[in-house]
Amino acid sequence: MLTLKQLLNTLPQTGTIEWIGIRSERRAPMSTMQSVSVSPAVGLEGDRYQGRTGERHVTLVQAEHLAAIASFSGRDIVSPEDLRRNILVRGINLLALKNQRILIGDVELEVTGLCHPCSRMEETLGSGGYNAMRGHGGITARVLSAGRITLGNSLKLQRVE
Repeated sequence: MLTLKQLLNTLPQTGTIEWIGIRSERRAPMSTMQSVSVSPAVGLEGDRYQGRTGERHVTLVQAEHLAAIASFSGRDIVSPEDLRRNILVRGINLLALKNQRILIGDVELEVTGLCHPCSRMEETLGSGGYNAMRGHGGITARVLSAGRITLGNSLKLQRVE
């Protein structure tokens, strides 16, 4: 029988980066990117959180959750721009990565927590938008190594021995 630690570290799936977005300032529209430079000192280059230290250099959300959020908010579709997260990932359970180190291409990130919705979702998704996103807001991460994140990069659990 596997221990809980072994179960938590058994994640053979690999995700794929499907969308990247940054915003230059609070309430600014998201800018869709093909790739973005990242570093521990800056976070995502050009993003409003650029240069801030802490646990929220990068926000990630699962592509599979877009349909659930749309359904819960009574919309036909929800785009990644609507959710105001930086990176859209498909194919891996982001919640399983909590408190883990991950690799996106050759960039190492540390997952720092859940990315809870904000009241802005009421404006964006309509009445009940905040609650439509609860449990589907994604995760936050801190940048540990510099590099470039590009559409199509893989996302996987960083094995720490």
